[in-house]
Amino acid sequence: MSIQYKDYYGILGVPRTATADEIRKAYRKLAKKYHPDVSKEKDADARYREINEAYEVLKDPDKRGHYDTLGANWEQGQDFTPPPGWQGGGTRVEFGGDMGGFSDFFRTLFGGGFSDIFAGAGSQAPVRRDSEVDLKLTLEDAARGGTHTLVMRSPDGGQRSLNVRLPQGISEGAQIRLPGRANGGGDLYVNLHLVPHPVFQVDGYDLTRSVRVAPWDAVLGREVSVETLSGSVTMRLPPGTQSGQRLRLRGKGLPRRGGGNGDLFVRVEVSLPRHLTERQKELWEELSRLGA
Repeated sequence: MSIQYKDYYGILGVPRTATADEIRKAYRKLAKKYHPDVSKEKDADARYREINEAYEVLKDPDKRGHYDTLGANWEQGQDFTPPPGWQGGGTRVEFGGDMGGFSDFFRTLFGGGFSDIFAGAGSQAPVRRDSEVDLKLTLEDAARGGTHTLVMRSPDGGQRSLNVRLPQGISEGAQIRLPGRANGGGDLYVNLHLVPHPVFQVDGYDLTRSVRVAPWDAVLGREVSVETLSGSVTMRLPPGTQSGQRLRLRGKGLPRRGGGNGDLFVRVEVSLPRHLTERQKELWEELSRLGA
């Protein structure tokens, strides 16, 4: 008796030499596309099961190595008969949980023989479904860290709240994994996104902001007040500071992963007076004559 071969690499669209990280990224992309709760594809549920089965094998070094011993000269859907030694007392790779939701091919390889194909027939255990959700944070949230409440909506219209502990070193696109917290019983991946700030621009853990200063402060090199994410600080301008010049305040950016902070870059904008008194005009004219 033969069954249909499953090309797990082909299902995930990765080469047989793919790294664990490449396999994980391919799985996440396909799982998001074919998740039955959101996908409009006709075969979404079947494809989602197939994708999860492929990932179950390829993410685990033992299962992947066991699968790879079959060789590379197989095509998806091709009739497959396990080689001698696979049935009965053949090599087994431990798999925790009910395998009813997986294919006959999977259960043949990891259940120890053809007898497992018929074990629990008709008991289709639900596949663990991983999910992704976006969480938008202000720069202040990212700098403070702590715990953030995330409201999750279930397919039946209900909702539940999850407390997400924000790690140090949040950057745009960072991800937090919450094991077993998805609606389908799988892992929940929380993608963190930073909301655009009205004052600060973000570049990794560094920040940039503009500060307007009076021309005499820029020329003479005086102290000016600068608002940072952690409060107001005093910054001394070098004499002769030019409009558009960038000055750095070390450690006043976002917290870095592993400790420390990024920097805050201050872009100086020299603010010229719009309305002058007669005396001010005289002084500017005198400066002009002096070649200032």
